[in-house]
Amino acid sequence: MSSYESLRAAGTSVVCLSPWGDSSPLLLPCIRFRDLVMHSVIAATGGTAAIAAPVMGPISEAVVTTLGDTILVEVGLHTGFELATKGANDLLIEHPVSHLIPLHSKRLETTAVKELTITLKYKHTVEDASLGFFRSSVHGDSSLFASVKDYLAVEKGWFSPYLFASGRRPIIPRSMKPDVVFCHGPFLSGDYKIGETLLNESASVITLANTPPAEPEPKPEAHHASSGLKIPTLSKFLDRSRTPSPEPDPALAVPPAPQPRRLVILVVGLKPHRAGFWTTSQRPSESVIRYQLLNGCPAIVVPAKAGAPLLAWDTLTLEHLWAVSLPPESEPAMPEQARSGFHGIVTVLFEYLDLCVDWERLVLPEGEKKGDGMDEKKTTLKDAVALLVAAAVRSGESKEVKKEVDKERSGIAIWRIP
Repeated sequence: MSSYESLRAAGTSVVCLSPWGDSSPLLLPCIRFRDLVMHSVIAATGGTAAIAAPVMGPISEAVVTTLGDTILVEVGLHTGFELATKGANDLLIEHPVSHLIPLHSKRLETTAVKELTITLKYKHTVEDASLGFFRSSVHGDSSLFASVKDYLAVEKGWFSPYLFASGRRPIIPRSMKPDVVFCHGPFLSGDYKIGETLLNESASVITLANTPPAEPEPKPEAHHASSGLKIPTLSKFLDRSRTPSPEPDPALAVPPAPQPRRLVILVVGLKPHRAGFWTTSQRPSESVIRYQLLNGCPAIVVPAKAGAPLLAWDTLTLEHLWAVSLPPESEPAMPEQARSGFHGIVTVLFEYLDLCVDWERLVLPEGEKKGDGMDEKKTTLKDAVALLVAAAVRSGESKEVKKEVDKERSGIAIWRIP
């Protein structure tokens, strides 16, 4: 009976990718898959009742980060990167006569790679990342459970080093085959800073959201006009009391209203701090990773709903995207196809973004289309996603990319930023 129970327990245990996202198996013998789904996993499939699952309530915006979440940025390889233009909104405006998105535009050709070494400092112990899994309705089978072939695949964990190196252990069951993996926490303010840094260092940007106003600087303390001495206010003395005031019940405290956020979607490559050794990227209270940007791949900025995921990544790596064929220039827009086709990849990514974008705040580029209705906004964002995917596909033609970028640790990632 003991042997039988051990065998049965092993059959219901969760086998995951390693925390680094590679092929090393990670067995969680005390957690059954049913418990994992009920308590730790947010599953979302397009066209079902769980369609809004990637967006959580305002509680994900109200998480208070730990002190010391700062980053240090060192710019390395970037020869020829600045030759690209800074604006990319006109790619959406300057359509050919046939009204096709210029997927074959020369501006989507990658000629240079910029590498940033970013050190993220944090102060917390290792915790499990709060992950979610999205599978699109494009598939004939919308089930999140993997076949034997998908069970052995590890591409869905290509972004795992970003989380694990900063003390957030990603638990990705091998039995799942998501299109997009998203993360709601633990929250680090350094995530915002990394996302903003990658956006600022991108060669071109498609902006569909207004830039937030700068935060007001704190007011200086009152000083005496002549001597420059600080004058304590009367309230400091009046506030003193013999009996301390009762502290408010934390359960009754109302969290502040979440500030409007944005999402930045871009193609990025990851490399360990020392070539070939991912463990060198995980230091005590520090994450050191090399991030690579391609000058032919524009970044996309859109407004985010309150509670949108902190991070997300498409499970197709550049290795898979390079095998995709772009439609000919004379081919009209096609309906949704299989995930393996170009239009299918665009539709899957757009379907996920549709759940996270605040459409009321989305801004169309000047001269894009007449009117600003919902259909125009969705068409514009889908066109922008098509440009990003096309640029990622065409990056495989660059000798510089094939030389410098790890095709198995690169793809399309999404950061939530202020």
